[in-house]
Amino acid sequence: MKVLKSIVALLSLALLSVSLQAKTAVEIDMQANEALKEFKKVVKGSQDLLEQAKGVLIFPSVVKAGIGIGGEYGEGVLRVDGKSVQYYSTASASIGFQFGLQQKSIVILFLTEKALNSFQEKSGWEVGVDGSIALVKTGINADLSSMTLNKPVVGFIFGTKGLMYNLTLEGSKFTKIVR
Repeated sequence: MKVLKSIVALLSLALLSVSLQAKTAVEIDMQANEALKEFKKVVKGSQDLLEQAKGVLIFPSVVKAGIGIGGEYGEGVLRVDGKSVQYYSTASASIGFQFGLQQKSIVILFLTEKALNSFQEKSGWEVGVDGSIALVKTGINADLSSMTLNKPVVGFIFGTKGLMYNLTLEGSKFTKIVR
């Protein structure tokens, strides 16, 4: 068991170090385009919701690793009217029962102008402190047309690869970055 923990720890560090390498704006935009294609494919009805959104925050790849103590990191882009307007990083740390490694994509929709402006006004924004995100649980072929989305900010986690308990955005901090 000790050997297994060491192997997972080394793999976790390796994957985190790869994901921590700063990406260029072009790389982030290309990956965000791919993530949106996947989002539209996996979540039925998402195209209509994307068109209604005042802004869309896309994190194509967020990596989380942990053995008792965990952390996650990813870089993404905020798009308004289909144009990239600002780049962000997301990071969080956690302590508790956790073991594993996971990669996921996150799309956050700002459905009101007020919610988008509140987010953009701050250089750092923490979920649960500066605002809340209604996390929509989506499985394979989820259908948004059957859901009522009445929150100003709605988040989706999809494309999860790896094994890690606890899919949440609580405690995640979004920080503006220059690209």
